[in-house]
This record gives sequence, structure tokens and C-alpha cells, in this order.
Amino acid sequence: MNVKIIGVGKLKEKYLKYGIAEYAKRLQKFAKFEVIEVPDEKAPEQLSQAQMDQVMAKEGERILSKIKDKEYVFALAIKGQERSSEELAAEIDKLALRGDSDLTFVIGGSLGLAPEVIARANTQISFGRFTLPHQLMRLVLTEQIYRAFMINQGSPYHK
Repeated sequence: MNVKIIGVGKLKEKYLKYGIAEYAKRLQKFAKFEVIEVPDEKAPEQLSQAQMDQVMAKEGERILSKIKDKEYVFALAIKGQERSSEELAAEIDKLALRGDSDLTFVIGGSLGLAPEVIARANTQISFGRFTLPHQLMRLVLTEQIYRAFMINQGSPYHK
């Protein structure tokens, strides 16, 4: 199985890099795992709706350029469906059994995801209504992907 996270912006915080690296190392026994960073679009603090749409569109183009046709895409979006860890694990297991072995999770920038990215996604997933920095979300997501694989193998890690 191949699992990929596409995130907007460069991760700078060492503690986040360390955490992601730790879970990436653990995931190696289950899947080929990679994190792809696409550049965020520089923009002033105060943006009009048209400027926000333009920023999201440019970031969206960068994201879409990293997604292949055969990939099953999870878009992280506030309006997405919330799943428990067990539900995510079951979904990943079901996809693997169905032959969908290339999973891609997409985390947008601070403005969210462009409509084109949402349209390309096979499903939208939400981690709740909290607002989290998209850099921190990479670590949370990586841990949840690892947890899903551990649940699927019946490991006590999840308890």
C-alpha cells in the first residue's frame, strides 16, 4: 500500500518534523509513506474574497499536480465527515481489499482547499470543528493513519 500526505506550506517546527518522522518510521512496516509539501501562496493579511479564491486556486493547482488518476483521495475539510479511528481503519481496510492501494490525504493551507481539490477528492474527512494549524494537522493525521494500521492488525496500541 502507498500512503501519501500532501500539505500546503513548508513545515518549520522541529517538534512537528520529529513527530511525523517517528510515525513515518513506524508506518514503514505497513505501507510506503511520504509527505509532499507544496508551496503556499504568499498573500497579505487582509484579503478580499476574490483574492482568497485566487490564493486557494493557485495552491489547488499545486496540490492537483501531485495527485495521480489512480489515487484514492481524502480531502481534509471542516465540512467533511467525521470518523472515529476505528471507522478510518475500517475504511482503509475496505479500500485495500477493493484494490485501492494508493491513498492520498490532502491538507490545504490556512484558507482551506480550492473547490477543484474538493471535487477531485473521493471523500472528505473532518477531524471536528476545531481550528488547528495545518502544520499541526500533518502530525495528527500521520498518527491517525498509523493508528488505523495498528487497529487493523489487532494491536493493543489503540487502547
